[in-house]
Amino acid sequence: MESCRKVAIVTGSSRGVGAATARLLAEKGYHVVINYSKDLKGAEEVEKACADRGAETLIFRGDVSDDDACRSMAEEAGKKWGRIDALVNNAGTTKHCAHHNLEGLSKEDFLRIYGVNVVGAFQMMRAVAPFMKQAGTGSVVNVASIAGVTGMGSSVAYAASKAALINMTICLARVLGPEIRINAVCPGFIQGDWNRNGMGVELYEKVKSHFERKAPLRMTATPEQIAASILYFIEDAVLVTGETLLLDAGQHLM
Repeated sequence: MESCRKVAIVTGSSRGVGAATARLLAEKGYHVVINYSKDLKGAEEVEKACADRGAETLIFRGDVSDDDACRSMAEEAGKKWGRIDALVNNAGTTKHCAHHNLEGLSKEDFLRIYGVNVVGAFQMMRAVAPFMKQAGTGSVVNVASIAGVTGMGSSVAYAASKAALINMTICLARVLGPEIRINAVCPGFIQGDWNRNGMGVELYEKVKSHFERKAPLRMTATPEQIAASILYFIEDAVLVTGETLLLDAGQHLM
C-alpha cells in the first residue's frame, strides 16, 4: 500500500540518538521503522511516543550485522507503506579498551564491531537502495563518530570502524546519486545511557565534566541535538552528499 506520508528506517532506535531521531521524524510527519536487537521495552516506548505524534510504526527486531535481517527490514517497510524515503544508520557497538592495551582487543572484537558499525550500515544501504532508486529520491544518514576523525574514542576498533563508515559514506554517495544522498554525522561525547553504561557512572561524569570545561563551546551533546542535525540532512540538505558533519562542540580542536 502506497503511503502519502514519507517513511524512515532508524536502526538502533530503542534508545539514545536513534530513539530521539525516530521521535523527531514522527513529529515531522514520517512513518517510522523502529529497529532494536535487545531492548524491546525501549522500542515499545519509542513506538508509543511516535504514535502520540501521529505516526504509524513498525517494530523490527534484528541485528544489522545479519544481511537477512537488513533485507527483511526493508522489505517489511516496503510491504507496509510502499516506500522508503530515509534511512538512519544509527545502530552501533563498541568495546571499551584503552588504546595502549593492544592485548585488550581480539580478532573477534574487531569483527563484531565492524560487523555492526560498518558491514551493517552497508547492508542496510544496499537493502533500501532499490526502493529509493525506484522512487527517484532518498536520503541516508550514517551516524559515525568524532572518534573516526580524531582516532580517539572507546577503543581502537571502534575508532577504526567509524573512520571506515565515514569513508564508505563518500564511496556510496559517489555511486548512488542522483537519486540517493548519503551523508554522515560525527557526534562527540553524547549524554545518556549508552556512554553511562559503557563507562560506568564515575568515569562518565568525569569525562562529561572535562569536555564541558575544556571544549570550545563548553557543552556536550544531547541525543535530541544530534537528531536535529540528522533531520537537516534528510529534509533540507538537498545539495549535499558525501559530507561529514562534526557535532562535537569543538572537541576535535582540543
